[in-house]
Amino acid sequence: MSGSYFSRLAPFIQEFIYKRKWDKLRDAQLEACRILLDTPHHMLLAAGTASGKTEAAFFPALTELHERPSASVGILYIGPLKALINDQFERLNDLLREAGIPAWHWHGDVPQAEKTKLMNKPSGVLQITPESLEGLLMNRPNAIPALFHDLRYVIIDEVHAFMGADRGIQVLSQITRVERMASCQPRRVGLSATLSDYGAAADWLGAGSTLPVEVAASSGKKRLKLRVEHFSFPDARDEEQAEQLQLAQQAYYDFIYDSTHLKKSLVFTNSRTDAELTILELRRIAAKRQQPDIFHVHHGSISAMLREEAEAALRSGHGPAVAAATLTLELGIDLGDLERVVQLGAPYSTSSFVQRLGRSGRREEQPSEMLFVCPEEEDEEAQLPARMPWTLLRAIAVIELYVRHKWVEPLSIRKLPVGLLYHQTMSVLKSMGEAEPAELAKAVLTLPSFRFIEPEQYKLFLHYLLQTDHIQRTDEGTLLIGLTGEKIVNNYRFYAVFKDDEEHAVYNGSEEIGSITTVPPPGYCFSLAGKLWKVVEVDTKHKAVYVKAAKGKVDTLWLGAGGDIHTLVVRKMREVLAENTLYSYLSPRAVNRLERARRLARESGLLEKTVLPAGGDSYFILPWTGSKPFRTLERMLKHRLADTQTLRSVVPMEPYYFVVAGQTNEAALMDSIIAECKRELNPLELLKPDEAPYLGKYDEFVAPDLVREAFAVDGLDLQGLRKSLNL
Repeated sequence: MSGSYFSRLAPFIQEFIYKRKWDKLRDAQLEACRILLDTPHHMLLAAGTASGKTEAAFFPALTELHERPSASVGILYIGPLKALINDQFERLNDLLREAGIPAWHWHGDVPQAEKTKLMNKPSGVLQITPESLEGLLMNRPNAIPALFHDLRYVIIDEVHAFMGADRGIQVLSQITRVERMASCQPRRVGLSATLSDYGAAADWLGAGSTLPVEVAASSGKKRLKLRVEHFSFPDARDEEQAEQLQLAQQAYYDFIYDSTHLKKSLVFTNSRTDAELTILELRRIAAKRQQPDIFHVHHGSISAMLREEAEAALRSGHGPAVAAATLTLELGIDLGDLERVVQLGAPYSTSSFVQRLGRSGRREEQPSEMLFVCPEEEDEEAQLPARMPWTLLRAIAVIELYVRHKWVEPLSIRKLPVGLLYHQTMSVLKSMGEAEPAELAKAVLTLPSFRFIEPEQYKLFLHYLLQTDHIQRTDEGTLLIGLTGEKIVNNYRFYAVFKDDEEHAVYNGSEEIGSITTVPPPGYCFSLAGKLWKVVEVDTKHKAVYVKAAKGKVDTLWLGAGGDIHTLVVRKMREVLAENTLYSYLSPRAVNRLERARRLARESGLLEKTVLPAGGDSYFILPWTGSKPFRTLERMLKHRLADTQTLRSVVPMEPYYFVVAGQTNEAALMDSIIAECKRELNPLELLKPDEAPYLGKYDEFVAPDLVREAFAVDGLDLQGLRKSLNL
């Protein structure tokens, strides 16, 4: 066993290791022991999936609790998903069964009785979501000192899922607030399988702390087994083509079925709608072939019971099981010996690709395996850029960027997160009860994520909240939450900082199936949990929809959109088109489709020119840039160049190309874009005078001038656009 560090671990941990017949500690676990046992530093642990990261963090931390029991919660574990917390809770219980150290979990599905036990006797390990921690800080501020005064560690799992996102700002704020309210100085441990810039991630993890962050990186070498398949769906212009489309779609779903139904398989989609339709079609094929229904759906709108059934079927069920999922199964849940991971379409990021790939091959001798299945609506009469197989190109780009270059999207820090400024201001004020303006400003502006907010900006911010009755000033000059603010803050939805559409629960009898965002009328049929339902009754007051099983048309009832794409991914897609490289993981159909696209790109000049004629007075603009610079160019075209170039329409096909129309020409349009990019342009000039676009859930409650400024700073990327255009 791995030297002296094993002998320094608590006896119950040594016994745990012996029972599992481990012959050594893994590299990540040894490095974690070194940092956590021999130094007082924070730790960022970056290691591949199935590398033992969770044990690496908990083994030395639990050893400390064993040797020196904590007088409160000793380890606070923050996870991004309830499913991940449930999974880790079971794993921790296995480890702690003989240790006398309790493990608690806290989220919306945990019974109140369990939470009460923790509040009565704070101890051990608490696993919690950011949303539930927000509720604790807001609504039970007097309990925070007792809960956390002897807190030793804060472990943030899947740290990449938080960094650069609104929830990351929330988590950093929460850690600082816990430290202040409980007078504790816990060490921070960040865990991730998907990092490239360790320095930026370490800076994020240590924000607001005086302790250094040590990085423990263990990449490890894993065999990969990748394949990319392509399916073309013809445009149904007439009866014959409609029949061809039906046959193509049938072949597509038959292929997915044949690739999964004899294995433990996880099918990733980029939307809940695709997950639903895929399982519905696979069930139809199984019924037609008189084969068993082994199919499940797993996403945020499926009931907890059905999600747990899907996880259990994949992890420990007898025989094959297939689940279609969105990002809810992308993050670290151990699903056991998955035999195949399928990606329908392509991920929007290399980070997502790495996470999804890591769901397979979790045992040392197994390769990580992913099958991409890229569908495409192909119309030979469509306009030039629409004839490019964008999804296939994106699949190749994310594979090449990670496999060849180990590149993952870098961390992007928001400078003016004004929506989060509102959220944390209201949360802090709720926990304080009332506060002097200067006292509130100090409490909020010293949180690590708001260091770029100037005092004058915060003064304007508070003045607007007073005007709109989100806060009120007492006769003594202190601030309270106002009547308008109470309606926001006292709703459980306030705990979450991510955008969430208000959903209605769906019931089949007394069983909850899941939820939907669009409320259908009685008699309407839709798909949920991979099955068809007909609406029997809608209870608007209680936000409930009652259904019965049905056969009929297919529809899904969620709003949704794709993710942002980094510039390097789009540039790599262009390289793939420009080169003649053969990729061994492409199927013959995918090779054929790529070659046709390359030929068309060469013949059309699509790779050489940014502006191309589209017929009549219309033009294509292909900037080959990421989502943020693309949106910057869109605003430049609409708000700066529309008049000078007499553009009557600007239609973005994000983030690949624009179709513009007007009384201009190729050269003039390109010259005007270059000239505008070269100007010393204030990004605010790309917004209309009365325009204040929202970047987050709570921006609508913030002074419009601040929202405009935040969008100009964090929502646009002039420098990135200039770089993409080689300026």
